[in-house]
Amino acid sequence: MPIYQTDPWRTQFFENHPCPDDTIIPTKDWEAWTLYPAHRWIYDKLAVALSQGLDAAPHGVIPPSFPVFSKPMMNLRSMGAGSLPIPDLETYRASLNPGHFWSTLLTGAHVSTDAAIVDGNAVWWRHATGATAPGGTFDYWHIHAEAMPEIEEWCGTWSRQHLAGYTGMVNFETIGSRIIEAHLRFADQWPDLYGPGWVPALIRLYATGRWDFDDSGRGDAYSVVLFGPHGPAYRHPPGEVVAKARAVKGVSSVQISFHEDRDPSHHSMPPGGFRLAVINATSLDAGREARDILSAAGWERLPPSVASP
Repeated sequence: MPIYQTDPWRTQFFENHPCPDDTIIPTKDWEAWTLYPAHRWIYDKLAVALSQGLDAAPHGVIPPSFPVFSKPMMNLRSMGAGSLPIPDLETYRASLNPGHFWSTLLTGAHVSTDAAIVDGNAVWWRHATGATAPGGTFDYWHIHAEAMPEIEEWCGTWSRQHLAGYTGMVNFETIGSRIIEAHLRFADQWPDLYGPGWVPALIRLYATGRWDFDDSGRGDAYSVVLFGPHGPAYRHPPGEVVAKARAVKGVSSVQISFHEDRDPSHHSMPPGGFRLAVINATSLDAGREARDILSAAGWERLPPSVASP
């Protein structure tokens, strides 16, 4: 299965789809960095900001006005590590970090967009928005059936200008239709919600450079997240509990989204919680019902010495 997937809870989306041995499809940024040297520059968030005409500079350059938003120039582990708004000059001076930059503080909807790209041209779009929870966490993601023309126009024009020669998936994160991050991959949390035939279409895109997918039956869908507190080392719930959650009508998949044999600190997680599970469903009620089943499992906690260092 040359779809590079290092998270065992997500191999379920790809394991039954044959893929040519010489076709490599990345699902993580560090893989895409190696595979696409000509376009890896898009992981430089400062460069992406400047390419759109946003006001931005490395830490050390004083912003002409406040507030601004600060984050690392590069972060291939994602999860928003090191990001924060800066309201004034005093906070800015106290927050200076090597390798970080500031940029225009954007407002508007925060949208995650997957796009299929053929030689820099976007030929398919799908958008998702998150219902935020405290500490940088999300209660759930809403995968929208409808188009978002402003995002598609802005990101499509940007792709034609900056991604000529690239064929594959791109994930854009936007606020107010402006790109805050771009990734040479797709969002591998919910490919099962894109509809029957999407994964085969993905494989054809990378194998042949052609996009062919019947998306006429698309509908709204949801990816619901279960978080626990930071600190403990958790044990996976019993298989029968996972099966019960998966059996809820409308649930497409259940992901127990951590390695129980690794130290919790070795997982990239937002400050507000440790992600225990993800439930993909065609209705929000179904996703929440399955989450309640998993939450009630108790999530037995391992002694600190059990988790690997």
